Amino acid sequence: MLIRAVNAGDLDALLGLADSAGFGITTLPRDREQLRERIERATSSFAGRLARADQCFIFVLEDEDSGRVCGVSAIEAAVGLRSPWYNYRLGTIVHASAELDVYSRHETLFLSNDHTGSAELCTLYLLPEYRGRGNGALLSKSRLLFMAAHRELFGGQVVAEIRGVADAAGVAPFWEGLGRHFFTMEFAEADYLTGVGQKSFVAELMPKHPVYVDFLPATAREAIGVGHPDAQRAIGLLQEEGMRYAGYVDIFDAGPTLQAELASVRAVRESRLAPVKYAAAIAEGNAVSLVSNTECSDFRCIMTNGAEESAVFAVTENQARRLLVAEGVPVLHVPLSPLSGGVESAG
Repeated sequence: MLIRAVNAGDLDALLGLADSAGFGITTLPRDREQLRERIERATSSFAGRLARADQCFIFVLEDEDSGRVCGVSAIEAAVGLRSPWYNYRLGTIVHASAELDVYSRHETLFLSNDHTGSAELCTLYLLPEYRGRGNGALLSKSRLLFMAAHRELFGGQVVAEIRGVADAAGVAPFWEGLGRHFFTMEFAEADYLTGVGQKSFVAELMPKHPVYVDFLPATAREAIGVGHPDAQRAIGLLQEEGMRYAGYVDIFDAGPTLQAELASVRAVRESRLAPVKYAAAIAEGNAVSLVSNTECSDFRCIMTNGAEESAVFAVTENQARRLLVAEGVPVLHVPLSPLSGGVESAG
């Protein structure tokens, strides 16, 4: 399994992934032209032709045995620098009267642009038949090695918006309890429009004053900060890397936003550079590592049981070929998991 930078030839594969993903991933629209434009923006970003405010880096997971693209993930380099980036910040308002001996605390939602300029981890999707065997971790965490190799492209903070609670028909209780009162459209349509960059209506129609959570229906209150059941594995992978929920939620479905300082993210902090040394074979008993080259437009990342010994990193010649490196060329590596390597074997 190989992670690589997206290219123009991946359009049909990404459209197939979008069809498989269905509702819920707004940055993977089921629209050929939207996907074509996104791929073009990504290839221009990898080539260094765009300003940081416009950069988006898209990666695909390829099954090298079949040549099939079976997953996609992405990084927005800096959100909110061209058009506002909105979320809700959960806060508290206190009402008190000494004369009446009344003291009450109320949770509130404040419309926020606090994450402006942060890098965003987004567009994570893996075909169901490829889930397991460490593929999800490879798809998610390989982005962090890219960020470690190219720190100059990103700011100090990284965020990830997690899909919120919604049923199979795309009905989100938070939207039904709040958003529907201000927008004359379905949740899926509003979510799609923001995903393809049409966000001006958010500022025009969202309430400008704090929303008292107590006034929302119970189903909407219970959805605040809760990730969709299908997103629990993705949440766990990011939490392994030190990303945490800090009271920010999506304005439409109230899914949690995870955040961390980029320098404190485990895969960034603990990744190491070491020159490649060819090995005839790799011991299966070693913990699984992510290893990548340090290129931008030719970025490659794989899982391996290889390990650093005597200041060199052992890989087979075939693995080096897949990474587009030769013996003596430095690669970046980090354990797949902060505990035991994540899976028994990279396969």
